[in-house]
Amino acid sequence: MQSILKRAAAFAASASLVIAGVASAHMPYVLPTMFDLGKGDHVTVSASFAEDAFVPEVAMRDAPFHLIRPDGTRGDVGPVTYLRDLAIFEADTKMDGTYRISTGQRAGRMGTMYNDGGKWIIQGEDGAKAPEGASLVKVQSMTLADAYVTRGAANDAALKPLGGALEIQAITHPNSITAGESARFLLLFDGKPLANTEITLFRAAGVYDGKKVAGETRSDPTGGFTLTPQDAGTYLILVRHRAKAPAGAETPYRSYTYTLAFDAA
Repeated sequence: MQSILKRAAAFAASASLVIAGVASAHMPYVLPTMFDLGKGDHVTVSASFAEDAFVPEVAMRDAPFHLIRPDGTRGDVGPVTYLRDLAIFEADTKMDGTYRISTGQRAGRMGTMYNDGGKWIIQGEDGAKAPEGASLVKVQSMTLADAYVTRGAANDAALKPLGGALEIQAITHPNSITAGESARFLLLFDGKPLANTEITLFRAAGVYDGKKVAGETRSDPTGGFTLTPQDAGTYLILVRHRAKAPAGAETPYRSYTYTLAFDAA
């Protein structure tokens, strides 16, 4: 695997509410140097917001970075270094098993959105401007990005859903995904299956060959969905969902974004 700095430099060089413009708005990600750690006692991770998968553009600040250990307990990561385009930190992996590396749920900017033919559009996103007379509602962005790394033999404790906001539960272990074979996932919102929601699979190599989107699908009535990475490499699953905010939130609506990074062998 490339080092985190080499990879970042290489990439930089080159009532459910229906959303608009899934692929065009910035998306969060966390990217470990390796997904299979062997017997490594730590992993280095970068995090950023990007329009193209793994091409860092805006450093992710104020995120509650953490990890979930192979025994299911939560742990801290090392000090975070903030560059202009990305944040970098290390996480200890002295225990055998699978770790979830996470940004944690991050509250982002506030804005307004309007409904256009059943699609909720945030003002200013891709230059969008509400038509005259449109009813505007306040909305806040919420982002969460995960990746799983394994030292030694894989296990499933860190894959347990958190039960809040938007997340993906991996049914196929993320560190056993193979190119050309289907991988199964479950889309959840507040711990419950989220049906009929668009999911996009991006491939890192698409920055070079122009084939950025590796797959598109929708969750089924049970929240399940399947993706098949055709080539070996690094991928990013993206899903967005806009919904009413919990009671007491700063805005009446929230725009949730979740990503999951993985390697296909």
